[in-house]
This record gives sequence, C-alpha cells and structure tokens, in this order.
Amino acid sequence: MIRFRTAANLPEAHLLKHLLVEAGIPARILNEHAQGGTGELPFTQTWPELWLENERDLVRADEILRRFESGRELPARACPQCGEQNPGSFELCWKCSTPLE
Repeated sequence: MIRFRTAANLPEAHLLKHLLVEAGIPARILNEHAQGGTGELPFTQTWPELWLENERDLVRADEILRRFESGRELPARACPQCGEQNPGSFELCWKCSTPLE
C-alpha cells in the first residue's frame, strides 16, 4: 500500500475513494474515525488519508485527482428546461432535476 493523499475532510476522502474504485483502482481511507481524537492527538494525525492498495496505480490515480480538482472550477451552466443557473459540477438542475448537457 502507498499513501496517495491527505484529504481536506472526510466527505472529500469518500468522494475521491469512490472515483478511484469506479476506475478500478482499489483504495482505502485511513484515519476515518480519528477526528474524535483531535485535542488528544495532534490535528494533523487525525486528517483522513487515502491509500492505494497497489503502487502501480499511482499514475492513473494522479490523473483522476487532477480531473477532480479541475472540475471544481467549471463555469456555471443554465438549465435547458427552466433557465436556472447551476454550478458547473452539477449533472442535474438543482431546481427542476433536468439533466444538464
């Protein structure tokens, strides 16, 4: 196993793990339940960590991480059905649930 990334928070760790597993890259989250120890442990030791089971998957995992991080900066899109503005990362309109192109 090899440590791939320290996540900013637990939801981000789970999202990244899901993206990796979906791409066929076995991954695990360590320190998932360690945040309750903050104060007793140094806070940097309680951050969730994403680990890859196989070091050979590191290059593919880096590419998935780059796409994930670049997706945060997508421009807003108007819904083709109702015209409502949606964040670029949305796949469905938040107002009417119409798929966004």
